Amino acid sequence: MSNIKKVAVIGTGVIGAGWIIRCLAHDKIVYAFDKDIKLKRNLISEIKRTWPSVKKLFNKKKINLNNFHYFTSIEEALKDADFIQECASENYSLKTKLMNTIGKYAKPNSIIASSSSGLLPTRIYSKCKNPERALIGHPFNPVYLLPGVEIVPGKKTSKKYLLEANKFYKSISMNPVMVKHELPGYLCDRLQEALWREGLHIINEGHASTEDLDRVIEDGPGLRWSLMGTFLTFHLAGGKSGMRHMLEQFGPALKLPWTKLKAPNLSKSLINRLVEGTKKQSKGKSISQIANIRDQYLVELQKLRKKYENKIRH
Repeated sequence: MSNIKKVAVIGTGVIGAGWIIRCLAHDKIVYAFDKDIKLKRNLISEIKRTWPSVKKLFNKKKINLNNFHYFTSIEEALKDADFIQECASENYSLKTKLMNTIGKYAKPNSIIASSSSGLLPTRIYSKCKNPERALIGHPFNPVYLLPGVEIVPGKKTSKKYLLEANKFYKSISMNPVMVKHELPGYLCDRLQEALWREGLHIINEGHASTEDLDRVIEDGPGLRWSLMGTFLTFHLAGGKSGMRHMLEQFGPALKLPWTKLKAPNLSKSLINRLVEGTKKQSKGKSISQIANIRDQYLVELQKLRKKYENKIRH
């Protein structure tokens, strides 16, 4: 378990507010910073608006607003914090300058995490004091409900602080993914960006509407993706032989002009990585066993979705 109790959140927009709500729901003491005291009222309203969903998800009876402190002085917000979550705009110049300030006023061993969606941590923290304690903690919106967070190291980030950050995020009911090396866009946003760019091409060429594209995801792979991602899904698509057979059968399609993105060569090394990776994901379960779990999930999910889809679609 993490010993971190005092958290500073720098910036109280959509992402910052999400972090604040999630931390309060897990009994953390939160020091929020923003320049305008008027934003405090908006933040309190957002906490109250989201609380019914948050308390249901985390089985909480009430929220302790005595743990919430709002500052218009960044120095005051940072001085006692053990963990700092930065949520400023996605801009290298702005973030680099801000991290210099945060590094100056934070305790020497406080962990500094940026909520950046894709900027390189080494560059963001290039002027930050003690960059070995600095990293990316990229969440997904709404932060107060979604458990995903990507932990991305910079070139100077210490393993010690990465492990501490991992423990902290788990202590607020998150499921961290430790990204091995920094790369632009990290993991999920690169996948989302590929889908987004393909969608723009399809619409630009007049093949479909935005609604058409959303529907094929919502009623097709999107239902599966909430339980298993692309690779385990394709592992099942190969039948009893799994990923290796799927690659043999559908691998040639990578050379067809189905996408504007150029596919990598399906080398023996890449095939082996895919086969071994999905084998590991399977945890010893057979294709049939995984398929049965998936099917049960999809039935339950679609029953649940019926309660809400008419509200969205009509």
